[in-house]
Amino acid sequence: MSAPSSPSPPSQRHPVASFCHVAFKLAALVTYVTCEWFETHFVLNFVTCVLLLAGDFWVTKNVSGRLLVGLRYWNEIDDAGVSTWRFESRDAEGMKLVDASESTLFWYSLYLSPIAWVALAAIALARLNLEYFLICVVATVLGAANVVGYTKCSKDAQANISNFARTTLVNSVIHRFV
Repeated sequence: MSAPSSPSPPSQRHPVASFCHVAFKLAALVTYVTCEWFETHFVLNFVTCVLLLAGDFWVTKNVSGRLLVGLRYWNEIDDAGVSTWRFESRDAEGMKLVDASESTLFWYSLYLSPIAWVALAAIALARLNLEYFLICVVATVLGAANVVGYTKCSKDAQANISNFARTTLVNSVIHRFV
């Protein structure tokens, strides 16, 4: 008679969170780009895009950031009405549980999404389509809020940004004088 097998440790991969993290971002982008093909009423297109953007913001802030990279941030308001931002990351042991591919997916999509929305904003502005430019502004603000929040949470992200800025500055100075 064989010994009963012990339960396997819980998986540290989070495919549903990864899917939702990317799906909301892509859904908002695809809806924005294709919305006039299906519906010409701006209000309906605006509401649909903003609801998808709000869903993306919520999923990124409250679910995928915690599960995929072990980070979270929030705002507390005390009894005196003073607002305090809190930034939290797992300890070194907890960060070992983060899946590297999911972390990469999280960071790339987190940073690329606002860049895509800025590009779409430039196109809308060039076309003098101020209504759709407004959607891009909402998307950029929500995406940038998550970028700032998670960058402040992550010591690695802060170090990477500092190294990138330092390298860029040094290279520009070297190329200017060489």
